[in-house]
Amino acid sequence: MRILAFESSCDETAVAVVENGRKILSDKIASQIELHRRFGGVVPEVASRAHTEAIVPLTRQALEEAGCTLGDMDAIAVTHTPGLLGALLVAVGFAKSLAYSTGKPLVGVNHIHAHVAACYLAYPALKPPFLALVISGGHTAMYQVDDYTTFTRIGTTRDDAAGEAFDKIGRVLGVPYPGGKVLDEMAKSGKKGTYAFPQPLVKDSKMDFSFSGLKTAVINRLHNDEQKGILPMQEDVAADLTDVVVSALKNRVIHALEVYPTKKIVLAGGVSANSHIRKGMQELCSKKNICLYVPPLSLCGDNGAMVGAQGYYDLIAGKKDGIDLNAYATGEVC
Repeated sequence: MRILAFESSCDETAVAVVENGRKILSDKIASQIELHRRFGGVVPEVASRAHTEAIVPLTRQALEEAGCTLGDMDAIAVTHTPGLLGALLVAVGFAKSLAYSTGKPLVGVNHIHAHVAACYLAYPALKPPFLALVISGGHTAMYQVDDYTTFTRIGTTRDDAAGEAFDKIGRVLGVPYPGGKVLDEMAKSGKKGTYAFPQPLVKDSKMDFSFSGLKTAVINRLHNDEQKGILPMQEDVAADLTDVVVSALKNRVIHALEVYPTKKIVLAGGVSANSHIRKGMQELCSKKNICLYVPPLSLCGDNGAMVGAQGYYDLIAGKKDGIDLNAYATGEVC
């Protein structure tokens, strides 16, 4: 089964052709990083307009690279939740138009499900059940994945996501956008222990996350030092910040394993590209004799291939949407 898949939930327009949920025939991405760099973050209106300009030529490129025509597609998949509403509507509207005009089946895909499905493309033998940790700019959560379409959220952030904390602290430090990627590199040459940043805790839950307090503590420290004429040691800030985030993620996973024992963990989402998080999770899994599955860097960020992979499994499970498919900024994963 060949799926034509669309993704426009944030600041990447992506179109892909995926076969049987496991093989990428094409995966085209139009990044908007340069458009948003001068603003220091994603501007929803700018993102939506850029998606509108990119989606048609990108679709042509994806079909051409796959050696297919629209008529060769068996179904159409599109991310419809969660994300920036205006951005989501671009791909949802386009996908619905194609499905209506061609008579192809249409399936709306949950963005979080799709990030997990990126690992199916990288690891042909990977099958549920497993524990999934999804980390991105907008989400940090853990899921018990019982099968390809059954997700139970067992932990989530109470406020900021890890990626959001990295990016906002990066902005205060004055590093180029997107800050998370730059801080990852800086942390490699930084010295741990220079800054005593607090360990983020959630009093009434051992599996939920909270990064707002950490973000505020780091920014306040930087502002206080600035008022005293003390320049920040950027690499050391990055090293200590990253160390605290990695520790928080590992601690929550350890608690989750006590309740949901498993021999397989999937690490996914844009922030799973962070080298320190990947290393920390690998160390944890090796110690506990657990197999860790992490997508290659090319599949960590938003892409169409992951949507096509999850769309395939949604379709064979019997899910099918009509022309009334809508986009939602927030969406429960269940």
